[in-house]
Amino acid sequence: MALRNGVAEYQKNRILTASPAELTLMLYEGAIKFTNIAIMGIEEGNIEKAHNNIQRADRIIEEFQITLDRRYEVSKDFDEVYKYIRMRLLEANVHKDKAILEECLEHMRTMRDTWKEVMRLTNNGQKVS
Repeated sequence: MALRNGVAEYQKNRILTASPAELTLMLYEGAIKFTNIAIMGIEEGNIEKAHNNIQRADRIIEEFQITLDRRYEVSKDFDEVYKYIRMRLLEANVHKDKAILEECLEHMRTMRDTWKEVMRLTNNGQKVS
């Protein structure tokens, strides 16, 4: 029990001390994690597990979409990608389709990797692994 509390405290501190760029990276990682768990749920025949984790991934993508800074032209491109991923997540949830989730994972990983590269190039002063 003490180890679990220590891990929870570490994770809480990691979030509280993260830069906005690191928080964005954590969110991408979360969406990827939840999508992977949803795939496991489908493979296990656990519909509730798949459903709940697809919804978690969708909420993260929705948050990215809502918080886009619309002053920049590139936000339109991001908005279209987020709309597409959310549409595909919905389809995957309705049909419990592993292949659609794997497609979503590809897009999420590409966006995460692009974000990592942006962080590296802008030298946020934070180590990116």
